[in-house]
Amino acid sequence: MKNKIVPVLGVIGGSGVSEIAGLSDIRWVKVDSPFGEPSDEIMLGDLNGQAMAFLPRHGRGHRIPPSEVNYRANIDALKRLGVTDVISVSAVGSLREDLKPGMFVIVDQFIDRTFAREKSFFGKGLVAHVSMAHPVCGRLGDHLEQAVGEAGIEAVRGGTYLAMEGPQFSSLAESRLYRQWGCDVIGMTNMPEAKLAREAELCYASVAMITDFDCWHPDHDDVTVEQIVAVLHGNADKAGNLVRAVTPRVQADAHGADCPCRKALEHALITAPEARDPAMLAKLDAVAGRLLRS
Repeated sequence: MKNKIVPVLGVIGGSGVSEIAGLSDIRWVKVDSPFGEPSDEIMLGDLNGQAMAFLPRHGRGHRIPPSEVNYRANIDALKRLGVTDVISVSAVGSLREDLKPGMFVIVDQFIDRTFAREKSFFGKGLVAHVSMAHPVCGRLGDHLEQAVGEAGIEAVRGGTYLAMEGPQFSSLAESRLYRQWGCDVIGMTNMPEAKLAREAELCYASVAMITDFDCWHPDHDDVTVEQIVAVLHGNADKAGNLVRAVTPRVQADAHGADCPCRKALEHALITAPEARDPAMLAKLDAVAGRLLRS
C-alpha cells in the first residue's frame, strides 16, 4: 500500500516571505520545545489550500545573530507542528563573478565552517549518524527550479554554500580561499539548520538570495548600505513570489511521501535500545518518534 502524507510547507527566512499575496487564516502560535526557545512564534496560514508555517529565523525585527539562533528548537518546533517540507531562504554574498546581486541560487552542497553551535539533536545516551552526502532534498529542488522560472526569477540550480560562523564578514584572504575551494555563495545561517532537518527526517531545500559580492571582488568596497538594502527588499519580494509558485507543486507531489529524506534515521541510530537514555528518548519524541516508538 502506497504511503500517504499530508504535505505541510515550512518556510524559514526573513519578513518578506510572510507577506505573500493570497495567504489566509494567519495566526501566530507559540511552540514549546525541549531544546529551548525557538527564534519566535511561528506563523501558520493557508495558501490556496496548502497549509504553511513561517518561522522568522532571526526573530521578528531581526533580534538574534546567526551564532545565537536556536537551530535545534526551530527545527524541532516545525516538526511538532506537522511540517513535512522545509524551504530555507537566506541572504548571501556571491563568490563568483557570474552570480550577481539579485540572483537566487538553489543550493545543493554545503561546506560547514561554523564552530560555536549545537549541531545535532543526538548525543550522549543516544548516538546517531545521518548521511549528509547529499544535504538537500532533490525533489524539493526540482520544484524550486520550476517555480523560479514561473516567477520570472533569475536563478541557478546547484551551488555550494560556505557557512561561516560570523557575525563578522570574512577577511579578504578567507574570501579568496573559499573561491579556490569552489564555493559559490557565502552565508551564516544554513548550518547546522540543514543537518538538523536531515536528522528530523524533513525534506529541506535552500534558496540563497544574493545581496552583494563578497570582499574578493574588486568593486566590493564601492557598494553602499543603501544599495544592499534595496537588493534585500527586492529579494524579499521575489522570495514571496517563489513560495507562492512552489506551494502547489509541493501540494500535488504524489511522490512526496516516499522521499528518502523521510527515512534518514532508518539506519542512523547506533546506541543499543537497552542502553538508550530515557531522558534523551523523551526529548526526541518529535524528531525521532517514528523510530523510537516502534
